[in-house]
Amino acid sequence: MTNILIIDEVHDSLFPMLERMGMAYDYRPEIKPMEVCEALVGFEGLIVRSKMRITADTIKLADKLKFVARAGAGLDNIDAEALQERGIALFGANEGNRQAVGEHALGMLLSLMRNITRGDRQVRDKVWLREENRGEEISGKTVGIIGYGNMGQSFARVLSGFGCRLVAYDRFAPEKIEAPAEPVSLEVLQEEAAIVSLHIPYTPENRAFADDAFFSGFRKPIWFMNTSRGEVVDQMALVEHLKSGKVKGAALDVLENEKLHTLTELQARNFDYLSQADNVVLTPHIAGWTHESYVKINEVLVAKIQQLKEAGKL
Repeated sequence: MTNILIIDEVHDSLFPMLERMGMAYDYRPEIKPMEVCEALVGFEGLIVRSKMRITADTIKLADKLKFVARAGAGLDNIDAEALQERGIALFGANEGNRQAVGEHALGMLLSLMRNITRGDRQVRDKVWLREENRGEEISGKTVGIIGYGNMGQSFARVLSGFGCRLVAYDRFAPEKIEAPAEPVSLEVLQEEAAIVSLHIPYTPENRAFADDAFFSGFRKPIWFMNTSRGEVVDQMALVEHLKSGKVKGAALDVLENEKLHTLTELQARNFDYLSQADNVVLTPHIAGWTHESYVKINEVLVAKIQQLKEAGKL
């Protein structure tokens, strides 16, 4: 019987799914990161969310480990190379929260372009401004989607009924781009897009992808969105282009440092600007965080574990 160590909180639906597959598990969401290395002895599977980084040191005593599964989207907290060297399978559950991300991104875009968040704050303060809150429509605009994996595709689908043109750029997997989006180069996207949304993973190559040169490359002012990872945006560059008007407004579900009580002096200055700007919408990394996605993530993980089992790898 395959034995799995689960070191983060997960939705209760996971347990009966594993039991139906004949999998045993040890659910230890309170385990401390420094205890995981020794705890992995004898386990064939590890399920993790965001508790810690999984490195070569973490798995050095894992004598039977066959897979590491992340109950979420993105694998940036896991050393994929270290697992590959040991022949340990690695997978995430991006498919589980892609609909949630697409819907949230749309909500943020509507809030940004139609001044919904700002208008809500003003009305609560008994300030009634109509002309000052006249917004813009998505319809008729070109939306540039950067990164066309599960999340980029989901955003494209929810936008497909808005009467806008969708263009997409993906430097790692351009072959994924298909209707309702059309594939373009980054240069063409920068030339034509009025709205730009990032859906790229955090990798060393993508660190500060959206930097000063990136924003300067757009022909006209843009609405900018990021629901992927905070580290892919140079936050200082974003602030400068918001100040100049090159970025008309920004919707951010993620920040370069989400531990807001540990900001450096520079990060604090940038955050203060973003948090006070009327043309910025902020949410606390919840784009993929719905009641439905919490369950769907488990379903995706279990299906992938089942595939390993059927392939004779467990």
